[in-house]
Order: sequence, then C-alpha cells, then structure tokens
Amino acid sequence: MPALPSHIAEMPGSGVRRILEVALQRPGTIVLAVGEPDLAVAPPVRLAAAEAWTRGDARYTPNGGIRPLREAIVRKLSRENGLEVDVEQVWVTVGGTQALHQAMTLALSAGDEVLVPDPGYTTFRMNAAMIQATAVGYVLRAENGFAPDIAALEAQVGPRTRAIVINSPSNPLGVTYPASVIEELVLFARRHDLWLISDEVYERFTWGAPHVSPATFDVDGRVLSVFSTSKTYSMTGARVGWLVTPPGWRDVMLRVQEAAISCVDTPAQYAALAAIDGPQDAVVEAGAHYAANLRAAEEVLTARGFRYLPPTGAFYLWVDMSHVSEGDVEAWCRRFLDDQGVAVAPGSAFGAEGEGWIRICLASAREPLLEGLRRLPSPARP
Repeated sequence: MPALPSHIAEMPGSGVRRILEVALQRPGTIVLAVGEPDLAVAPPVRLAAAEAWTRGDARYTPNGGIRPLREAIVRKLSRENGLEVDVEQVWVTVGGTQALHQAMTLALSAGDEVLVPDPGYTTFRMNAAMIQATAVGYVLRAENGFAPDIAALEAQVGPRTRAIVINSPSNPLGVTYPASVIEELVLFARRHDLWLISDEVYERFTWGAPHVSPATFDVDGRVLSVFSTSKTYSMTGARVGWLVTPPGWRDVMLRVQEAAISCVDTPAQYAALAAIDGPQDAVVEAGAHYAANLRAAEEVLTARGFRYLPPTGAFYLWVDMSHVSEGDVEAWCRRFLDDQGVAVAPGSAFGAEGEGWIRICLASAREPLLEGLRRLPSPARP
C-alpha cells in the first residue's frame, strides 16, 4: 500500500490523549487529565438544539454560519471583548480546534515557522505539522511567572517566521496575561510583520485578572482570534467555535470554509445562538464552581507542601511533580494511573518546558478532585 506523507506519519501525538485512552478503559478511574466541564448544558441551550431537530432544520447553512448566530457573536464581541467587527469577519467553526487549524492554514505555508508557547496547548504543534510548517517553542519559565520574554522572542525570529500563537488564559498553565503584556506581543508581531493567532477559548474564566483580547490593540489587520462555546457553556461535544478575521476576507473565507467543513452542524448552531444570546446565569454558576474547586484544591496542595502555579484563569492547576517524576513525567503519570487509579496530564505533553509538571483539571466534581490530589505523593519535607 502507499506510504503516508512523512509530515503526517511523523506528526506528534498528544500525551494527554495517551493517558486518557488508558483511563477510559478502566471503570472507577478519577479522570483529572482532560478539560471536560462536569456541569450540564443549560436547559434553554439544549431546547434550542432539540427544537431545530424537531422542525427538521438540519440542512446546509451558509459557510460562515447562520446569520442570527454570527450577529449574536458580533454583539458579544462588542459587549465583552471591546471589539467592533462586521458580521463578515465572524466565521463559525467546528469548535475552537478547527478555528485554530483554519487560522494556521491561512497564515502559514509549507516550510514556514510559527512561534508557539512552551508549555502550550498540544494542537498548536500538531496543526503546524499537518500543514508542513514548523512550530518553534518560545519558553515560558516558572521564574518569570510563565510570561513571555519579549527579548527572547526577538532572538527567535528568523527568515521563515510568519506567525506567533498566544493563549490567554492559558491551557495548560492557567496564566492570564495583563493588558501590558498583550500589547507588547501585538507590537512584537507588528515589528516583525507576523500574524498573531490568539486562542481565547477560556476567556470567561479568570481569577482576579481580566481577560484582554489582542485584537483590541490591532491597528493593521494581523490578529486572528479564536473563540469557542465548549468551555464557557459546557458544550464540548456540540463543536461550535468561531474565528474572527481581519476585515475584507469574505471571498477567501468562503473558499476555505467550503473546502474544510462546508458548514457547522445546524442544530448545534442554534444551541450556540441560545447560549450566547440568552441568560448567562449558567456561566456565572460555572465560574463560581471552578473558583470554589480551585480554593479547595489549593488548600490540599499547600497543606501537603506542593509547589504549584496559582492560576489567574482557565480551570487548571499546574503542579510540580519533579520530586518523583525522575525526568520522565509521562512515564510517572502512567505509573500513577496504574497504582492509584488517577489520570493526570503530563506537563511534557505541552512541550519540553513542561517536564516534571502535571496539569490537573478543576472542572470536575469536588470530592473526586480532592481525592485525586490526596493520592499524589507529597514532596519530602525539610
């Protein structure tokens, strides 16, 4: 049989998924490895999807999504993000994942380089590999609060660098960048004439640090912004996100959307419309639930002497396990799953700088979360 192209055969996999696939085969496992909210989708959102199915509204929509949803997103971006955009800048996608892939497809050619955070979300590197571009990690270090070092970024720009990806609030770190850092990154992209791809999927969950959209600092149309209903509305399986482009891209976006997906599932689009345009009580309740989980988890970790990064956004805890991981945290995570029945995400899945750390998802029921943390081996006390 023919061989797969080398860029596909050699594409990196996800260390998170490797742990999760094993965990899902073992009933009773405490799963803290994946960013899956435990809360139910709000009833009005479920009803909107059901009504679409009931009336048989399951045919093709325009490539960019149904007009009412795109208009609702325009209002949302103005209300919550300080962005004034035209409806033709909003393109409904199959979750934030496709929006990220679409953004990279638009920004990069084969052989180009894209700067991605390290540690950073796994699919940043996977997407680059799929389009035969090269992901170059920019290091986020604990001693710098896991914030980007602009001077180091300057040194990483080469003749093939075409884009930078930023993610605030961050998965896996839970870091939310202040406006000053966001503006610096936009100015950096402008100095080097780079596209800036902004992953804002966790925008609604911040802890004491307001979310800032990079596009608020964009003066020349270089920012591509990625959003999703998945985390905000606990709609991970509905697969509805959106990509916000610079103005004037309608013709090219019609072509790339048609080639990639044609359109997003119609009932899911109506569910997203109900979520974005409807009452936001469920989002407020979700935020309170995650914040309470965070406080309880921090109490356990602090009392047991763990080093961890206090998050300012998203719903993850970044915990140092270097005292037991012996330089291979993924192997340790597999042993921990086998021995203790708890699945956590190895930090190395998010880049080389994640070695020795693990990511814990806080978006679960309280007691399983705390029990999983209690089973972590404590650092030796002095």
